[in-house]
Amino acid sequence: MRYDLIVIGSGPAGQKGAIAAAKMEKRVAIIDRSHCQVGGVCLHTGTIPSKTMREAIMHLTGFRQRNVYGERYREKRHIKMADLRRQIAHVLDHEVAVIHDQLDRNGVDSFFGEARFVSPHEMAVDAHDGHTTLSADRFLITCGTKPARPTNIPFDKRRVFDSDEILQIDHIPRTMTVVGGGVIGIEYAIMFATLGVRVTVVDGRDKLLEFCDREIVETLLFHARSLGLSFRLGENVVAVDHPNADHVALELESGKRLISETVLYAAGRVGDTSGLNLPAAGLAADSRGRLGCDSDLRTIVPHIYSAGDVIGFPALASTSMEQGRRAICHAFGQPFKGCDHLPYGLFTIPEISMIGRNEEQLTHDRVPYEVGIARFKEIARGQISGDETGLLKLLFDRRTHEVLGVHCIGESATEIVHIGQAVMSLGGTIEYFRDTVFNYPTMAESYKVAAFDGLNKLAFDRPASEDPTEHRLFTEPAAA
Repeated sequence: MRYDLIVIGSGPAGQKGAIAAAKMEKRVAIIDRSHCQVGGVCLHTGTIPSKTMREAIMHLTGFRQRNVYGERYREKRHIKMADLRRQIAHVLDHEVAVIHDQLDRNGVDSFFGEARFVSPHEMAVDAHDGHTTLSADRFLITCGTKPARPTNIPFDKRRVFDSDEILQIDHIPRTMTVVGGGVIGIEYAIMFATLGVRVTVVDGRDKLLEFCDREIVETLLFHARSLGLSFRLGENVVAVDHPNADHVALELESGKRLISETVLYAAGRVGDTSGLNLPAAGLAADSRGRLGCDSDLRTIVPHIYSAGDVIGFPALASTSMEQGRRAICHAFGQPFKGCDHLPYGLFTIPEISMIGRNEEQLTHDRVPYEVGIARFKEIARGQISGDETGLLKLLFDRRTHEVLGVHCIGESATEIVHIGQAVMSLGGTIEYFRDTVFNYPTMAESYKVAAFDGLNKLAFDRPASEDPTEHRLFTEPAAA
C-alpha cells in the first residue's frame, strides 16, 4: 500500500500533521502501537492524565477554597488514588474517541503495531495479527519520548516508579522522594504535597526551572515549602536500596541518606526511537534518542520530517501541534505562517505561564526595560478565589513601550497569558493594557494594574521643564 505520507506516532504532532495533509487531499496513513494508544504519551501517561489528576486534587482537597473557607475545608476527607484515576479514565476514554473520529472523518488510514523502516521509502508494521508493509513518498516521525531509566535505579512499579508509571500507584503514600526537579518532577512533587504527602525533591542542579523568571520561581518555591516540600539541590543519587519491604533508601554523593515509602524518578526523558530501525532510512538518533532537524522540521533525509518531543526542546503539546502542521506544509509546498511568540505553561500548584523574554535575558541583551507588576491579592477576583500569592509581571521597553515579556504565577496563569501573547504578536505596547476595558472582576484586570504600575515608574523620568498635566494618563484612576 502506497501513501503520500506516513506518520509514525499519533500524539499531538502526529495528529495535526496527518490531518493537515489529509486536508490537502493527500493519501495519509498513521501508525501507532495499538488502537487504545492513539493520542500518544500526551494523552495516556503525560499531559492529559497529569493535568486531570491535578484538577481532581484541587477539587477534592478544596485547595482553591482554602483561603476563603479556611484550611480545614475540603470536599473529601480521605482521598484515594482510585478517586483520582476515576476522573482520568473518564477523560481518556472521551479523548481517544475524539481522536479516532477526527482521523476517520479526514480519511486517514490507521495502522496499529510496532513500526520500523525497511528502506528510506518503506515501513513494516508488526502487529499481533500479522505483518504489513507500507510505502510513502514522505514520512513524519512523531514517536515522542519515554522516561530515562538508568540501570542503577531498581524500578519495580511498587516502590520505585518512573513518570509514566506513577499514575498506577496503588495508594497515596505518607512520604515520597522525587529525583529530578524539572517540569515533570516539580509538577508531581507539588501535587502529592497538596495531598499531604511529605515530599523531598533531589536534583543535581543548584537552581530549578532556570528558563523561568527568577521571581516567579522564588514565589513557586515559597509556596512549595509552605506545603512541606524540602529540596536537596546540587545532589546526585549514587545508589538505591530497600532497607525493608516498606521503604526505599537513596544514597547521595554527599553521603546523605534519604528514606521514604516511594521514589519517583523523573530526571529526563529520551526519544522513543530505538525500535524504528533508523539506519535503514539513513537516519541516526543522538545519545538521548532524539532526531535532529532544520527549521522546517526536515531531517538529513530530505523526504523524512520529524516533530514533537522527539526533536527536543520545548517538548510541549501546544508547540508539537504547530510543528506537525509546519512540517507538512513544507513537505507539500504549502505556505505556513507560524507564531513568533510561543507560550510556556507549567501546571504546578499554583500554575505558571510565560511568553517572551525574562529579566535575566533582557539584562544579558542590554535591553533597557521596565517592569509592571500586579499582585493577585490586590485584584478583586484574586480575593474572591482566595489567591494571595499570585502575580502578573509585564516587561516592556522603556523607550518604545513594546511588550517584551509576560510572566505569571497563580490562578488561571496559563489562560490569561494569551492576552499578552495576542498583544505581543500584533506589536502592541504597554498602553494597550492601560487603555482597554477588561471585565470586572476578572483575573484579566491584572494586566491593567500591571500596566499602570509600570507606566507610573516612567513618569518619574520626565524632565522637570515638562508640563505635568501632559502625563495625567500615567495616573491610575480612583476606581482602580
